[in-house]
Amino acid sequence: MGRRWWPGFVALSAIWGASFALIKVAVDAGVPPVWVAAWRCLLGAATLWAVLAARREAAPRDLATWGHCAVVALLLNAVPFVLFSYGETRVSSVLAGVLNATTPLFALLFALAAVPGEPRPGRRRIAGLALGFAGVLTVLGIWRGFGTASDSAANSGLVAGGLACLAATCCYGAGFAYLRRHLSSRPHSAAALSAAQITCAAAELAVAAPLAAGAPHWPGAGAGVALLVLGALGTGVAYVLNLGLVRTAGTAVAAAVTYVTPLWSTALGALLLAEPVGWNTLLGGLAVIAAVALTRQPPAVPGDGERTRDRGRRWRQPVG
Repeated sequence: MGRRWWPGFVALSAIWGASFALIKVAVDAGVPPVWVAAWRCLLGAATLWAVLAARREAAPRDLATWGHCAVVALLLNAVPFVLFSYGETRVSSVLAGVLNATTPLFALLFALAAVPGEPRPGRRRIAGLALGFAGVLTVLGIWRGFGTASDSAANSGLVAGGLACLAATCCYGAGFAYLRRHLSSRPHSAAALSAAQITCAAAELAVAAPLAAGAPHWPGAGAGVALLVLGALGTGVAYVLNLGLVRTAGTAVAAAVTYVTPLWSTALGALLLAEPVGWNTLLGGLAVIAAVALTRQPPAVPGDGERTRDRGRRWRQPVG
């Protein structure tokens, strides 16, 4: 294997990390959050269908797979994309990116509740969940709610935006549990399932966006470029890169992208958008990343036959 996976690893973590700054550019330009999510999925779906055509891969044809993809799209794309976009109308992209790192913690909680055979958490994983909860409270700076009336008003907006981002990661956790139970073992390629899923999300948002925010409008040049990159790369190419990373380096390395994404989102938010990075954001973010490390199961060492099946079939869903 060598180091062939490094370029894909760096590119994938950078794309996911940059997605929060791109969302911030779009919402600050006046694009309604639901339309940010809709454009993101429409452009992502177009990119993934182009990938399928280039690879001459067939999309799923059975209604059961499409039905499961519609549910996964709602939990992993349509709802959380809107929530993150809304959250970033009130909080910085730095904070949103750090809170996104809690996704594996919610995924563990939902897997314990819904996935048969999921190992019960030991002391280490329980300690990780507790540390992650403490890290979230530190990132949000809940102690600030006890200041003056004006401070409390500002901090209530911060907390509301932060809770919207956490609700999005909670949706991710539920979506991963559903995906593992109903889609991960199906014979279709990851690219085909991703195209079906994002197409379902685009259809769901194409119905919801006009009802919630009126007719679509394309923003100015800066926000338009941000949406193009967010959709084509962050919701299209990222899925293909993730599949390549799983196949060349394995699921353990692919999962490690979770640790690097907050570094990109923090750096890009601070450098490109001049967003402040408080001590509590850094300290809380480190606590969340440490919590994710504690809650991860040690990777098993597969045999050659299992390794082959893992590379050809297993599907790890991108987040970002």
